Amino acid sequence: MRDSRAMPVPDGLHGMRIDAGVARMLGLSRNVVAGLADAGDITVDGVAVGKSHKLVAGTWLDVTLPEPERPLTIEPTPVEDLEVIYHDSDIIVVDKPAGVAAHPSLGWTGPTVVGALAAAGFRISTSGAQERQGIVHRLDAGTSGVMAVAASERAYTLLKRAFKQRTVDKRYHALVQGHLDPPSGTIDAAIGRHPGGEWRFAVTANGRASITHYDTVEMFAAASLLDVHLETGRTHQIRVHFSAMHHPCCGDPTYGADPKLAARLGLERQWLHARMLGFAHPADGRRVEFTADYPADLQKAIDILREP
Repeated sequence: MRDSRAMPVPDGLHGMRIDAGVARMLGLSRNVVAGLADAGDITVDGVAVGKSHKLVAGTWLDVTLPEPERPLTIEPTPVEDLEVIYHDSDIIVVDKPAGVAAHPSLGWTGPTVVGALAAAGFRISTSGAQERQGIVHRLDAGTSGVMAVAASERAYTLLKRAFKQRTVDKRYHALVQGHLDPPSGTIDAAIGRHPGGEWRFAVTANGRASITHYDTVEMFAAASLLDVHLETGRTHQIRVHFSAMHHPCCGDPTYGADPKLAARLGLERQWLHARMLGFAHPADGRRVEFTADYPADLQKAIDILREP
Protein backbone atom coordinates (compact mmCIF):
# COMPACT_ATOMS: atom_id res chain seq x y z
CA MET A 1 0.00 0.00 0.00
CA ARG A 2 1.32 3.44 -0.94
CA ASP A 3 2.19 5.85 1.84
CA SER A 4 0.93 9.42 1.94
CA ARG A 5 2.10 12.57 3.68
CA ALA A 6 0.16 15.66 4.73
CA MET A 7 1.92 18.87 5.72
CA PRO A 8 1.56 22.66 5.68
CA VAL A 9 3.73 24.69 3.31
CA PRO A 10 6.43 26.45 5.40
CA ASP A 11 7.14 30.16 4.95
CA GLY A 12 10.59 29.42 3.53
CA LEU A 13 9.14 27.65 0.49
CA HIS A 14 6.58 30.30 -0.41
CA GLY A 15 6.66 31.02 -4.14
CA MET A 16 8.71 27.92 -5.03
CA ARG A 17 7.55 25.52 -7.73
CA ILE A 18 5.85 22.52 -6.21
CA ASP A 19 8.24 20.00 -7.78
CA ALA A 20 11.22 21.79 -6.22
CA GLY A 21 9.52 22.42 -2.86
CA VAL A 22 8.17 18.91 -2.32
CA ALA A 23 11.50 17.45 -3.44
CA ARG A 24 13.23 19.50 -0.76
CA MET A 25 10.72 18.62 1.98
CA LEU A 26 10.58 14.88 1.30
CA GLY A 27 14.08 14.19 -0.02
CA LEU A 28 12.83 13.05 -3.45
CA SER A 29 14.17 14.02 -6.87
CA ARG A 30 12.35 16.75 -8.76
CA ASN A 31 11.72 14.29 -11.56
CA VAL A 32 9.91 11.88 -9.20
CA VAL A 33 7.83 14.72 -7.72
CA ALA A 34 6.92 15.96 -11.21
CA GLY A 35 5.68 12.47 -12.04
CA LEU A 36 3.54 12.42 -8.91
CA ALA A 37 2.02 15.77 -9.85
CA ASP A 38 1.32 14.59 -13.40
CA ALA A 39 -0.44 11.53 -11.95
CA GLY A 40 -2.63 13.65 -9.65
CA ASP A 41 -0.87 12.41 -6.51
CA ILE A 42 -0.22 15.90 -5.10
CA THR A 43 -3.03 18.13 -3.87
CA VAL A 44 -3.09 21.60 -2.33
CA ASP A 45 -6.04 22.16 -0.02
CA GLY A 46 -7.66 19.12 -1.61
CA VAL A 47 -7.18 20.17 -5.24
CA ALA A 48 -4.75 18.32 -7.54
CA VAL A 49 -2.07 20.63 -8.94
CA GLY A 50 0.60 20.43 -11.64
CA LYS A 51 4.37 20.37 -11.15
CA SER A 52 4.76 24.09 -11.95
CA HIS A 53 2.21 25.21 -9.34
CA LYS A 54 3.70 27.82 -7.00
CA LEU A 55 3.56 27.02 -3.31
CA VAL A 56 1.76 29.38 -0.93
CA ALA A 57 2.80 29.44 2.73
CA GLY A 58 0.17 27.99 5.05
CA THR A 59 -1.71 25.95 2.45
CA TRP A 60 -2.02 22.22 3.05
CA LEU A 61 -0.15 19.69 0.93
CA ASP A 62 -1.12 16.04 0.53
CA VAL A 63 1.42 13.86 -1.28
CA THR A 64 0.88 10.18 -2.11
CA LEU A 65 4.37 8.73 -2.24
CA PRO A 66 5.60 6.44 -5.02
CA GLU A 67 6.12 2.73 -4.53
CA PRO A 68 9.55 1.99 -3.03
CA GLU A 69 12.13 1.53 -5.76
CA ARG A 70 13.98 -1.76 -6.11
CA PRO A 71 17.51 -1.15 -4.75
CA LEU A 72 20.03 -0.42 -7.47
CA THR A 73 22.80 -2.99 -7.71
CA ILE A 74 25.93 -3.47 -9.79
CA GLU A 75 25.31 -6.07 -12.49
CA PRO A 76 28.55 -7.52 -13.95
CA THR A 77 28.27 -6.78 -17.67
CA PRO A 78 31.21 -6.89 -20.10
CA VAL A 79 31.86 -3.74 -22.16
CA GLU A 80 34.08 -4.60 -25.11
CA ASP A 81 35.23 -1.04 -25.88
CA LEU A 82 36.12 -0.11 -22.30
CA GLU A 83 39.93 -0.13 -21.96
CA VAL A 84 41.74 -0.40 -18.63
CA ILE A 85 44.64 2.03 -18.98
CA TYR A 86 46.23 1.27 -15.60
CA HIS A 87 45.47 -0.63 -12.42
CA ASP A 88 47.08 -1.52 -9.13
CA SER A 89 45.80 -2.38 -5.65
CA ASP A 90 44.49 1.17 -5.12
CA ILE A 91 43.23 2.55 -8.41
CA ILE A 92 41.76 1.46 -11.73
CA VAL A 93 41.95 3.96 -14.60
CA VAL A 94 39.81 3.36 -17.67
CA ASP A 95 39.23 4.93 -21.06
CA LYS A 96 35.43 5.06 -20.98
CA PRO A 97 33.60 4.88 -24.30
CA ALA A 98 30.50 6.94 -25.00
CA GLY A 99 27.25 5.15 -24.23
CA VAL A 100 28.51 3.84 -20.89
CA ALA A 101 27.45 5.38 -17.56
CA ALA A 102 29.71 5.49 -14.52
CA HIS A 103 27.28 3.51 -12.35
CA PRO A 104 23.64 2.30 -12.26
CA SER A 105 20.97 4.95 -11.79
CA LEU A 106 17.21 5.27 -12.11
CA GLY A 107 16.24 5.45 -15.75
CA TRP A 108 19.55 4.08 -17.06
CA THR A 109 19.42 0.58 -18.53
CA GLY A 110 22.70 0.59 -20.45
CA PRO A 111 26.19 -0.62 -19.50
CA THR A 112 28.21 0.91 -16.66
CA VAL A 113 31.88 1.26 -15.75
CA VAL A 114 31.43 -0.52 -12.41
CA GLY A 115 29.53 -3.35 -14.09
CA ALA A 116 32.25 -3.76 -16.72
CA LEU A 117 35.01 -3.84 -14.10
CA ALA A 118 33.08 -6.37 -12.01
CA ALA A 119 32.64 -8.58 -15.09
CA ALA A 120 36.39 -8.35 -15.77
CA GLY A 121 37.18 -9.54 -12.24
CA PHE A 122 38.49 -6.29 -10.76
CA ARG A 123 38.08 -5.63 -7.06
CA ILE A 124 36.42 -2.27 -6.39
CA SER A 125 36.23 -0.35 -3.13
CA THR A 126 33.06 -1.07 -1.18
CA SER A 127 32.85 2.55 0.03
CA GLY A 128 29.97 4.68 -1.22
CA ALA A 129 26.35 3.88 -2.04
CA GLN A 130 25.70 0.29 -3.11
CA GLU A 131 25.26 1.10 -6.79
CA ARG A 132 28.26 3.45 -7.00
CA GLN A 133 30.89 1.72 -4.92
CA GLY A 134 34.38 2.90 -5.82
CA ILE A 135 33.14 5.84 -7.87
CA VAL A 136 35.05 9.01 -6.96
CA HIS A 137 34.01 11.09 -9.99
CA ARG A 138 31.81 10.64 -13.05
CA LEU A 139 31.66 11.33 -16.77
CA ASP A 140 28.36 11.81 -18.60
CA ALA A 141 27.25 8.67 -20.43
CA GLY A 142 27.74 10.56 -23.71
CA THR A 143 31.26 11.71 -22.83
CA SER A 144 34.30 9.53 -23.51
CA GLY A 145 37.74 9.50 -21.93
CA VAL A 146 39.79 9.02 -18.78
CA MET A 147 38.04 8.03 -15.57
CA ALA A 148 39.48 6.74 -12.28
CA VAL A 149 37.82 4.23 -9.94
CA ALA A 150 38.95 3.45 -6.39
CA ALA A 151 40.00 -0.15 -5.84
CA SER A 152 40.83 0.25 -2.14
CA GLU A 153 39.07 1.97 0.75
CA ARG A 154 42.12 4.18 1.24
CA ALA A 155 41.97 5.31 -2.37
CA TYR A 156 38.25 6.04 -2.15
CA THR A 157 38.73 8.32 0.86
CA LEU A 158 41.77 10.15 -0.49
CA LEU A 159 40.50 10.59 -4.04
CA LYS A 160 37.08 11.82 -2.91
CA ARG A 161 38.90 14.35 -0.75
CA ALA A 162 41.16 15.38 -3.64
CA PHE A 163 38.23 16.01 -5.95
CA LYS A 164 36.43 17.97 -3.24
CA GLN A 165 39.54 20.07 -2.53
CA ARG A 166 40.11 20.61 -6.28
CA THR A 167 43.63 19.18 -6.32
CA VAL A 168 42.86 16.84 -9.22
CA ASP A 169 43.87 18.10 -12.68
CA LYS A 170 40.99 17.45 -15.11
CA ARG A 171 41.59 18.29 -18.77
CA TYR A 172 38.97 17.89 -21.47
CA HIS A 173 38.95 18.53 -25.20
CA ALA A 174 35.74 19.99 -26.59
CA LEU A 175 34.74 20.84 -30.13
CA VAL A 176 32.42 23.82 -29.94
CA GLN A 177 30.53 25.73 -32.60
CA GLY A 178 32.02 28.99 -33.83
CA HIS A 179 35.05 30.87 -32.50
CA LEU A 180 35.62 32.00 -28.93
CA ASP A 181 36.37 35.67 -28.26
CA PRO A 182 38.79 35.80 -26.55
CA PRO A 183 40.32 32.52 -27.79
CA SER A 184 41.56 31.78 -24.24
CA GLY A 185 39.82 32.68 -21.05
CA THR A 186 37.81 31.75 -17.98
CA ILE A 187 34.07 31.27 -17.56
CA ASP A 188 32.95 32.01 -13.99
CA ALA A 189 29.19 31.46 -13.90
CA ALA A 190 27.05 29.60 -11.36
CA ILE A 191 25.19 26.50 -12.56
CA GLY A 192 21.85 25.17 -11.30
CA ARG A 193 18.87 23.18 -12.49
CA HIS A 194 17.36 24.41 -15.74
CA PRO A 195 13.91 25.89 -14.99
CA GLY A 196 12.40 24.20 -18.05
CA GLY A 197 14.01 20.77 -18.03
CA GLU A 198 14.37 18.18 -15.29
CA TRP A 199 17.54 16.65 -16.75
CA ARG A 200 19.17 19.86 -17.92
CA PHE A 201 21.23 22.49 -16.18
CA ALA A 202 21.79 26.20 -16.87
CA VAL A 203 23.69 29.27 -15.77
CA THR A 204 21.52 30.63 -12.96
CA ALA A 205 21.82 33.37 -10.37
CA ASN A 206 21.21 30.96 -7.49
CA GLY A 207 23.32 28.04 -8.78
CA ARG A 208 26.56 26.59 -7.44
CA ALA A 209 29.86 28.33 -8.18
CA SER A 210 31.35 26.92 -11.41
CA ILE A 211 34.66 27.86 -13.05
CA THR A 212 35.91 26.68 -16.45
CA HIS A 213 39.23 27.67 -18.05
CA TYR A 214 39.78 27.17 -21.78
CA ASP A 215 42.35 27.61 -24.54
CA THR A 216 41.72 27.32 -28.28
CA VAL A 217 43.86 24.53 -29.73
CA GLU A 218 42.71 24.66 -33.35
CA MET A 219 40.21 26.76 -35.32
CA PHE A 220 38.10 25.58 -38.24
CA ALA A 221 35.61 27.42 -40.41
CA ALA A 222 32.60 26.34 -38.36
CA ALA A 223 34.05 25.24 -35.03
CA SER A 224 36.90 25.45 -32.53
CA LEU A 225 38.79 22.69 -30.73
CA LEU A 226 39.35 23.67 -27.10
CA ASP A 227 41.53 22.45 -24.27
CA VAL A 228 39.36 22.83 -21.16
CA HIS A 229 40.52 22.83 -17.54
CA LEU A 230 37.82 22.44 -14.90
CA GLU A 231 38.34 24.17 -11.57
CA THR A 232 34.99 22.87 -10.32
CA GLY A 233 33.10 19.75 -11.37
CA ARG A 234 29.40 20.47 -11.77
CA THR A 235 27.08 18.20 -13.73
CA HIS A 236 27.23 19.11 -17.47
CA GLN A 237 29.55 22.02 -16.58
CA ILE A 238 31.42 22.25 -19.91
CA ARG A 239 28.27 21.77 -21.96
CA VAL A 240 26.35 24.39 -19.98
CA HIS A 241 29.10 27.00 -19.87
CA PHE A 242 29.86 26.98 -23.59
CA SER A 243 26.18 26.84 -24.48
CA ALA A 244 25.66 29.94 -22.34
CA MET A 245 28.36 31.66 -24.42
CA HIS A 246 26.48 30.63 -27.60
CA HIS A 247 29.18 28.11 -28.51
CA PRO A 248 27.60 24.71 -27.64
CA CYS A 249 29.54 21.48 -28.00
CA CYS A 250 29.07 20.12 -31.52
CA GLY A 251 26.56 17.27 -31.57
CA ASP A 252 24.85 18.31 -28.32
CA PRO A 253 21.20 19.17 -29.14
CA THR A 254 20.31 19.21 -25.43
CA TYR A 255 22.27 22.45 -25.13
CA GLY A 256 21.53 24.06 -28.48
CA ALA A 257 23.92 22.50 -31.00
CA ASP A 258 23.12 22.77 -34.70
CA PRO A 259 21.82 19.37 -35.91
CA LYS A 260 22.93 20.11 -39.49
CA LEU A 261 26.55 20.54 -38.43
CA ALA A 262 26.34 17.37 -36.32
CA ALA A 263 25.03 15.45 -39.35
CA ARG A 264 27.82 16.80 -41.52
CA LEU A 265 30.41 15.67 -38.97
CA GLY A 266 28.75 12.28 -38.41
CA LEU A 267 28.21 13.00 -34.71
CA GLU A 268 25.59 11.13 -32.70
CA ARG A 269 26.65 12.59 -29.34
CA GLN A 270 28.40 15.66 -27.95
CA TRP A 271 32.02 16.16 -29.04
CA LEU A 272 33.49 16.09 -25.54
CA HIS A 273 36.39 13.94 -24.38
CA ALA A 274 38.15 13.61 -20.99
CA ARG A 275 41.69 13.90 -22.33
CA MET A 276 43.79 13.81 -19.15
CA LEU A 277 43.46 13.11 -15.43
CA GLY A 278 46.25 13.83 -12.96
CA PHE A 279 46.34 13.38 -9.18
CA ALA A 280 48.46 12.30 -6.21
CA HIS A 281 48.55 8.49 -5.99
CA PRO A 282 46.78 7.42 -2.80
CA ALA A 283 49.54 4.96 -1.88
CA ASP A 284 52.53 7.30 -1.72
CA GLY A 285 51.47 10.75 -2.91
CA ARG A 286 53.49 10.68 -6.16
CA ARG A 287 51.82 12.48 -9.04
CA VAL A 288 50.33 10.22 -11.69
CA GLU A 289 48.85 11.32 -14.99
CA PHE A 290 46.76 9.40 -17.52
CA THR A 291 45.61 10.33 -21.03
CA ALA A 292 43.23 8.90 -23.62
CA ASP A 293 43.26 9.42 -27.39
CA TYR A 294 40.17 10.49 -29.28
CA PRO A 295 37.81 7.64 -30.17
CA ALA A 296 37.02 7.06 -33.85
CA ASP A 297 33.82 9.15 -34.01
CA LEU A 298 35.47 12.25 -32.56
CA GLN A 299 38.59 11.89 -34.71
CA LYS A 300 36.40 11.52 -37.80
CA ALA A 301 34.69 14.84 -37.06
CA ILE A 302 38.07 16.58 -36.76
CA ASP A 303 39.27 15.02 -40.02
CA ILE A 304 36.17 16.29 -41.83
CA LEU A 305 36.73 19.81 -40.54
CA ARG A 306 40.36 19.72 -41.68
CA GLU A 307 39.42 18.80 -45.22
CA PRO A 308 40.18 21.61 -47.70
